[in-house]
Amino acid sequence: MTKKPYYITTAIAYTSGKPHIGNLYEIVLADALARFMRSYGYDVYFQTGTDEHGQKIELKAQEAGVTPQQFVDEVSAEIKRNWEIMGSSHDRFIRTTDPYHKAKVQKMFRKLYDKGDIYKGEYEGMYCTPCESFFTESQLVDGKCPDCGREVKYAKEEAYFFKLSNYQKQLEEYIESSDFIQPESRKNEMLNNFIRPGLKDLCVSRTSFSWGIPVDFDPKHVIYVWIDALSNYITFLGYDPDGNHTEQFNKFWPADIHLIGKDILRFHTIYWPIMLMALDIPLPKKVFGHPWLLVGEGKMSKSKGNVIYADELVEEFGLDAVRYYLLKEMPFAQDGSLTYELLIERINGELVNILGNLVNRTAAMTNKYFGGIIPAPTAKDALDDELISMATSAGEDIAAKMHDMRVADSVQVIFNLLRRANKYIDETTPWVLAKDENQKERLGTVLYNLMETIRIAGVLLSSFLPSTGEKMLNILNTDVRDFESTKTFGGLKAGEALGEVTMLFERIDAAARLEEIQKKLAPKNLLEQAEVKEEAKEEKKEEPKEEVKKEEISIDDFAKLELRTGKIIEAKKHPKADKLYVFKVDLGTETRQIVSGIAKYFELESLVGQNVVVVANLKPAKLRGEVSEGMILLAEDMDKDVLSFVSAGEGFKLGSIVK
Repeated sequence: MTKKPYYITTAIAYTSGKPHIGNLYEIVLADALARFMRSYGYDVYFQTGTDEHGQKIELKAQEAGVTPQQFVDEVSAEIKRNWEIMGSSHDRFIRTTDPYHKAKVQKMFRKLYDKGDIYKGEYEGMYCTPCESFFTESQLVDGKCPDCGREVKYAKEEAYFFKLSNYQKQLEEYIESSDFIQPESRKNEMLNNFIRPGLKDLCVSRTSFSWGIPVDFDPKHVIYVWIDALSNYITFLGYDPDGNHTEQFNKFWPADIHLIGKDILRFHTIYWPIMLMALDIPLPKKVFGHPWLLVGEGKMSKSKGNVIYADELVEEFGLDAVRYYLLKEMPFAQDGSLTYELLIERINGELVNILGNLVNRTAAMTNKYFGGIIPAPTAKDALDDELISMATSAGEDIAAKMHDMRVADSVQVIFNLLRRANKYIDETTPWVLAKDENQKERLGTVLYNLMETIRIAGVLLSSFLPSTGEKMLNILNTDVRDFESTKTFGGLKAGEALGEVTMLFERIDAAARLEEIQKKLAPKNLLEQAEVKEEAKEEKKEEPKEEVKKEEISIDDFAKLELRTGKIIEAKKHPKADKLYVFKVDLGTETRQIVSGIAKYFELESLVGQNVVVVANLKPAKLRGEVSEGMILLAEDMDKDVLSFVSAGEGFKLGSIVK
């Protein structure tokens, strides 16, 4: 039977420097999806690579005293090495400096120009070099780049523009009628904040630098980064602007999923689909904007010891332990956090206690009571039914979750099964059965059920922790390793001998290991020591906290509060505190600035237009240098660690008193 094709891509990494572990979450996520889909029966094509053009690269190469090509050759090789360290099973690693890609991009640009979708004009505005983006004055935040917060410079130059507005209605209808953008919250964000207010024509060429793909009919222009970078998804697959597509392109396009970071969602859900519409190419089926992996509270610093690189982390803890943490601990639509303490806690508490102990105990009892030979399950009991049912339904449960990108939930299914197997040991007490010769068959059945559960778990776990899954199956000495075999209970052959029992994960002495890590991360010279001291001074400045009184109050005390309805009309990051947002809130007769420590819980772009209730007569206070003229009320779910806004809903006049 012909396998159904499945095309998955990651965003291509920008070649500005060595990626840290936060950058590598995406490749691990994509790899787990690719491995699972292969096991599930799809013909998977998994593409990743590097984005190697732009002004920032040109400047970095100059600073390093090398050519741009030499610079990207070195950085791209380092990125590819890191992808391989994380166990990526990609089918192709592409580079946008590939002559094949460059020729295709030039032909695409010419096709769009000939069609009238690209025209020559002049750009005038504020330019951010790190983001390689132009902004109008109104888009700036405190005169700085709204995306990265860095300084911008005025720029004016001749440029080509892409008429996004020609396709606005078509794009809006497509997004509204499909699940093209996932998660759903990001879909609403793109529609409400960017598309419905109206799309402006996009600058798609530059003349102020040369490191890029030249416009072949106007060589002083280089093709701007997003047409160059985004088109990699089709150029390397075999797209041809003249219509002579390769068999591979016809087989795998449209892509099943573009897996990207939420920070580049706008480019992939507005610019990219409009480009495809203009080229008369089907749109990708889904763009998934995954959350960010933060390190601790988000900000990296030497004094915190939280600048974490993949190669160092894998060397310290092992690849599968790191992959487990990345895949299991990242929420579906909210940012996750990585610390050494939490990683060690997960290794000891879950990989060692739940998985490792189950495999070791089961193998040890089989060796002790049956000489290492897998017994036949000839004495079944009703007590076995729940475990068997969980084991045989786990695969399809995971398949449903993986199709919805619920990767953490998929890993949880496997560990719920492993927990149930550990409970089964306590329920059946094999060591007690072993004392009664008349219970020999029942003992054999119990151990068989445990080993078969481990086999199914090992097959399923192989998509997420490849090495660990293989070790589990090697211990069982079985070649029954396909996904289909997880649907039925009985894949292990009775009478076969177990393989060599190896340790899956070793328990870590947390205190000792953390001390070792701190020594490794200690500053090596006087310059680093000075940097650490300076950072430490900043970190000691605690953010002022609004005190919450928990003792009982009288009705007179409550009457002192002035609660008014409002709407957030502007939202930005606090320039000096990662946890804080600074809002402009319309209270009907006036606009107030309010600072709120909710950055952990909400994406900034989704908050403009939010109806709120404000404590309007709270004494103004300065929070890390920004004046706060009130407090926004929120409700907190302590169990789920989520917040939601208290709101009077639609229809209330702004500034209405809440009683």
